[in-house]
Amino acid sequence: MTKPPLTIHLAAPRGFCAGVDRAIKIVEMALAKWGAPVYVRHEIVHNKFVVDGLREKGAVFVEELDECPTDRPVIFSAHGVPKAVPAEAQRREMIYVDATCPLVSKVHIEAERHADAGLQIIMIGHEGHPETVGTMGQLPDGEVLLVETEADVATIDVRDPEKLAFVTQTTLSVDDTIGIVAALNARFPKIVGPHKEDICYATTNRQEAVKAIAPDVDAILVVGAPNSSNSRRLVEVGAKNGCAYSQLVQRSGDIDWRALDGVRIIGITAGASAPEVLVNEVIDAFRARYDVTVDVVETAVERVNFKVPRVLRDVPV
Repeated sequence: MTKPPLTIHLAAPRGFCAGVDRAIKIVEMALAKWGAPVYVRHEIVHNKFVVDGLREKGAVFVEELDECPTDRPVIFSAHGVPKAVPAEAQRREMIYVDATCPLVSKVHIEAERHADAGLQIIMIGHEGHPETVGTMGQLPDGEVLLVETEADVATIDVRDPEKLAFVTQTTLSVDDTIGIVAALNARFPKIVGPHKEDICYATTNRQEAVKAIAPDVDAILVVGAPNSSNSRRLVEVGAKNGCAYSQLVQRSGDIDWRALDGVRIIGITAGASAPEVLVNEVIDAFRARYDVTVDVVETAVERVNFKVPRVLRDVPV
């Protein structure tokens, strides 16, 4: 039987960013240097396929430091950790490696610099997300206040409206953040912000690629995990930019084929913690059902590369 034609608009950039690539490499190099097991506090990145693969190689994932033995190395996830975590690791005389994305570390440094200047910090982010918890944990309680929406800005209780600065979770929607920043500037005219929002280059690039394909496709599938903030934002960006069906899938088995009945042009992208092998798996699932033509839609070229921590630089790659 002849397969129906289907065009796939494949977004580029998509998938792994430099921070995720570095974090995964840190776990693999730590296993090569110290052997298994190596402990990792929280998921190193938000992707089950990646985490399961590292677990098979000897990584042990835990929620808190007290679950780790003191005689084995521990790695902190790419999302960053509160200052109390490395301090506790030092107190316990543990070997630890910080895999925090350098762009998240930049936000941490920014927050500390503002605090040293006597400013209270407002963080734009999602409550409970590991990155938000880590950034807020760089300073004492009460020094960083969280806002999630424009409505939150109207009710936030600050110490001194003339001594404020704001920072941003790196994985948010660029468009949504603009409104919150505008609300902060309107209520607190003297608030100090970064030269540009802290949203990372990879988040911005992946969202721009989705914006480019959304008006021209019948559906968009975002390969990523449900707990991945940047992946969920890509779904939202697709829906807000003209695509009637924008959905998150972890694997090809999650595709709702009935919902895609009659679709002739589909967009595919992947969150910053989703490996390309899963994108290929999804494309192969379409090839099994359709006569597929793949059209790569490239809106930016990424050449960013982050060095691993010094303690691992003697490990052969």
